[in-house]
Formats: sequence, structure tokens, C-alpha cells
Amino acid sequence: MNILNIAIKEIRSSFRDFRTFVFMLAFPIVLILILGTALTNAFAGSVQVGDIRLLYANQAADAALTEYWNGFAKAVESQGVELIPAEAGTDGREAVRDDQYTAYAEVGDNGIAFYGSSKNTIESNILQGMLTVFADRYNLAAAALKQDPAAAQAIIAGAQADGDFVKETSVDPDRKPGSIDYYAMVMTTMFALYAAIPGSMLFRGEEARKTWIRLSASPVSKGEIFAGKIIGATFMNSLCIIAVLLFSKLAFHADWGTHYGVLVLVLVTEVLLAVSIGMGLGFLFKGDAGRSVVTIFIQIASFAGGAYFPIGDADGNFVDVLLNLNPLRWANTALTQIIYSDDMRAALPAIGLNVGVAAAFLILAVILMRRREAA
Repeated sequence: MNILNIAIKEIRSSFRDFRTFVFMLAFPIVLILILGTALTNAFAGSVQVGDIRLLYANQAADAALTEYWNGFAKAVESQGVELIPAEAGTDGREAVRDDQYTAYAEVGDNGIAFYGSSKNTIESNILQGMLTVFADRYNLAAAALKQDPAAAQAIIAGAQADGDFVKETSVDPDRKPGSIDYYAMVMTTMFALYAAIPGSMLFRGEEARKTWIRLSASPVSKGEIFAGKIIGATFMNSLCIIAVLLFSKLAFHADWGTHYGVLVLVLVTEVLLAVSIGMGLGFLFKGDAGRSVVTIFIQIASFAGGAYFPIGDADGNFVDVLLNLNPLRWANTALTQIIYSDDMRAALPAIGLNVGVAAAFLILAVILMRRREAA
């Protein structure tokens, strides 16, 4: 009962701190709106492809290859690709370097020599993919012709069909975050970590208000005080984070998936982690130094955790290890997999790490509190 009373007292104190309450609610919502609106193009799901013009020289003496190439040319031209035969004496590679064409191909009996543009890499890669499909199908048709001419004719006929030289496939093309979706998620996890700041002041605040001595003299054990403050701070900050989640969902239509219970569990354990880190650092550093260290830690974690812009996987193993030690990193990874892949098992590592690290910092806080009282 004492634990509950202390937790309620902590919640009431947080409500009376109007500036902190507004900061935890309004600031993430404003950031979601600003960043999500300003960086919309960075999360665009489509790429504009320019004109694709292929200059080619057909040097093949094989009539079957020429026939097959003509069928291929007809099929790709129907998809908007312009094929231009090179005139005698034309330096195709130089024409591509001058950006007159997207790519240049020399078709011969021994294969295709392809020269792509370094200025139009997307269009050049599309052409390279088409020619690779053409070469593979021709080799298949040539091999089939030796065994079964009817099968070879079917392959050639299929090559002349429209629309199957380049095929884009996605498991679920609509299930990917837009700018609002991304910043709604990362701002929520970032401000969950901001719970470390009031966490660092849980006992420091009592000392500043000269109420710690009176609280220590009350018929309440130190363990009950400790547990009540942790529960109260975690509940209050979790309430703010859930409010941000709901507001972004209802007002900004951010995609939070359908597994809300698992999402909330990940976020609540992250808040517990943040409060525990704040409390541990608050005891580790004297005075206002603990709050300063917590603030610096949050900013570094936010930057490296992708709160302001997406951060992909690093190439170096050491950098990967550092990034994966970031609480925001494992929280955002778990939420992304839950929301967009419906993988609820992804929550287990994040929840386990949050609870485990929180327990370590709480143990540290208990040890430091006893040492301070003994001194």
C-alpha cells in the first residue's frame, strides 16, 4: 500500500510540473509534424526514370540470333525503350560518354558487349537487366533447339511477348514507412528515452526540496520509496508516450500496424529503462552533473539511433556493435518489424534488453544510495 501511495504522489507531482508535462506531449508532436512534412521526398517510394535510349550494333551472322533480337527489340520498344541501330563508323562508347544515349550494346555471335552510362545509372541498370534476360533466354532457346525444336519456338514466341523482361516484385509494396510514419515512430521512442531526465531527479528533487529527510524519517522502508518512485515515474512517462502514439495515429494517420499491445509493451519497457538509467546516473554523479550527463547521453543516442534521419547498417563490424548498443536502435528495429512485418517475436529481444539493462541500473542505484547514506 505504501508503494502505491508513493507512486500516486509521484504521478501527482508530475502533473503539477506543467512545463515537463507539455514538453513530453507537445514537443514530439510538433517534431513529427515538422520533420514528417519537410522530409516527405526522402521517403518517396517511387523513382522517376528518364528516357531510355539504347544504341546497338548487330554484328551477328547467325540468322536465328538476328530474328530473336528483332523480337526482343519489338517487345522492349512497346515498354517505352528506344532502340537505335548504330550507323557505320559510329563510336558507341563515346556517344554514351557524351550522354547521347543511355547505353551501347554490341550484339555478336559470341555474346553481347554492354557499355552503360555513369550519368544515368538507374536507366543503364534497367537496360543491362533486360539484355541479361535476353541473353539467358537465347541461350536456353539455342540449347532447346538441339533437343526439341518445338520447345525452342515456344521460348522464342515468349521472348516476343510484352512486359516480362523486367518485373518488380515485393512482398507487400504498400507496407513501408512514409515520412510521417517514420518520424511518429522514432520521435515516440526518442521521447521515451527522455524519461531519463525526470528519472535522474527522482531523489535529487527530494533533496532540493528539503523533503528527503522527512521522507526518510517516515514509517516507510527505503525499498518501498524506491519502488514507488520508479513505478510512478514509469507510469507517468508511459502515459505521455501512449498519448503521442494515439495522437499521431488519429491526427497524422501514422501507420502503427495492428499489434498495439506489443508496441505498448516495448515502449513501456523502454520508459522503464530510461527512468532506471536516469536514476543510476543521478546517483553516480553529484549535483546537477547527473542531469547533464543524461542529456548528453540522450542526444548521442537519438542521433545514432536514427531519430533525426534514417541510419542504415554500417559496413564496419565495430561500428555495427556500437550502433546496436543504442537503446533507440533496438527499440526502433523491433517496432519496425512488428508494424511492417507483423513479426511479434521481434519484440522479445527489445523487451529483454530493456528490462535487463533497467535491472542493472536499478541495482547500481541501490548500491550507490546505500553508500551515500552510509557516508
